[in-house]
Amino acid sequence: MKQTSLTPSPTVLITGGAGFLGQACARRFRVAGWRVVGLGHGRWTDDEALAAGYDRWVNAGVTAKVLDGLADLGQDLHAVAHCASNGSVPYSLEQPLDAYERTVGSTVVLLDYLRRHAPTAVVLYPSSAAVYGAAPDRPLHETDAPNPVSPYGFHKQMVETLLAAHATCFGQPAVAVRFFSIYGPGLRKQLLWDASGRLLSGESPLTFFGTGEETRDWIHVDDAAALMLRLAERARGEPTGPVRLDIVNGASGERVTVREVLERLALALGSSAEICFNGTVRAGDPRFYHAAIHRMHAAGWSTSITLDQGLAAYALWARNAHLPAP
Repeated sequence: MKQTSLTPSPTVLITGGAGFLGQACARRFRVAGWRVVGLGHGRWTDDEALAAGYDRWVNAGVTAKVLDGLADLGQDLHAVAHCASNGSVPYSLEQPLDAYERTVGSTVVLLDYLRRHAPTAVVLYPSSAAVYGAAPDRPLHETDAPNPVSPYGFHKQMVETLLAAHATCFGQPAVAVRFFSIYGPGLRKQLLWDASGRLLSGESPLTFFGTGEETRDWIHVDDAAALMLRLAERARGEPTGPVRLDIVNGASGERVTVREVLERLALALGSSAEICFNGTVRAGDPRFYHAAIHRMHAAGWSTSITLDQGLAAYALWARNAHLPAP
């Protein structure tokens, strides 16, 4: 619901605004009464942008020229959800330079713009558990040493270093949220999307990469967006003081094997296909991901959507999304 007081609504800029997480953040911030400005690749009309959660939409990438055109935001900008990034581990292995530019390059440009025009706006960055990389089978803490195993993970770590540098040297507040496995309706890539298409095909048995005993920690996209909002509001309410980069895991804290999540997805889809694994581990795929979520809880927030609830919603959406185009 929109704010009704005379106090102006806070403003958030969402980069990568046409993406999966970007759109979820737009909806969440707008419902909370924020003015939402979006930047991304989407040729939307004003009505379409408004329906997606944006009060203002700019169809463009993150470049110095484009951002300087937004300089009118200035001191009115309270937060940035920097969702513009390469979102694929395989792509970072196939095209590491372009993946670097999309992730690290876009952040360099954004931070320089903020340094000049909005030095107090908090930067909310969706980092990744890929920063932990090869890790033991235990809950991973934000204080654990990074050990990425793909360019994707290294690029995320580089962005965290950039955020820390601008916090220390220029006083730019920032929070890196190390999200684990984000999923939900609208995600047309990665394990659940590929698996749902195969499970709906009627084929059996179905063979997947790995052993099936790899672990993942899933968080629904609506919960991920709600966490970004919570951290933005917490940053606005904090007293001024020494500025540093804050790092928070974003996850449910539930350890689930790949075999189990595929079996639960099959159940949600009504599939009785036999699920098998070939034992081959793909490059860039760590064996274990399980988050320690103490810092997330200390921020006064916890997930609200269980994995079974989320998989049921995803299965309902995926059943229609995989239908052949008329």
